[in-house]
Amino acid sequence: MFQLKNLLQDNSYPGRGIVLGRDPTGKKAIVVYFIMGRSENSRNRIFAATEDGIRTVAHDPSKMTDPTLIIYHPVRQVGRGLIVTNGDQTDTIREYILNGRTFAEALKSRTFEPDVPNYTPRISGLLSPDGSFQLSILKSAEGDPSCCCRYFFHYDMPPAGEGRFLHTYQSDGDPLPSFQGEPVRVALDAPDARALANDVWNWLDLENRVSLFVRYVDLADGTCEDVIQNRYTP
Repeated sequence: MFQLKNLLQDNSYPGRGIVLGRDPTGKKAIVVYFIMGRSENSRNRIFAATEDGIRTVAHDPSKMTDPTLIIYHPVRQVGRGLIVTNGDQTDTIREYILNGRTFAEALKSRTFEPDVPNYTPRISGLLSPDGSFQLSILKSAEGDPSCCCRYFFHYDMPPAGEGRFLHTYQSDGDPLPSFQGEPVRVALDAPDARALANDVWNWLDLENRVSLFVRYVDLADGTCEDVIQNRYTP
């Protein structure tokens, strides 16, 4: 099991990341989603709360040059489940589930992002009310856009204080190398959403961090504690 602190501090550009897991008491599920950016357009964003989750919006609309791939709903509720992704596949997953279909079926209809030459992976998660969850990554075949590799991971509710971490890029680079392997097993020992948000925000690279969302969900009654942290105050 790895320390999330080390994984983030040792990587200046993991890109966008999802952590799903369980708090130290075992009573709450944890959701973390963060975005990073190297260009002015990517950095010109904040997370804003919506009725069923969060949305990325332009911090300064006059500076937004291309909303494609950077404006979307990262987090949306569907029933008592919660979808978290790094793109507009959030809406695809929600649509499929509302129509009685599955997380995997939804993502089999999608592919990696068309941002040559990075072909950024689409990462997605679905948290169930009982604390179990699914994660997925859709990525090119070692940079070859003619083939999409789709990976799905299903986890029972993890032990207290543990989670899984999936992110888009293995490290900084040009082109950016896609994440490799299974979502990383990480320790989650923060007592509440605010404490974890403070930690993660401080561990992310100062120049590249953009926005962060953390939610603690009570597994008994479904009540939530949310924290949003933005590079720019909304």
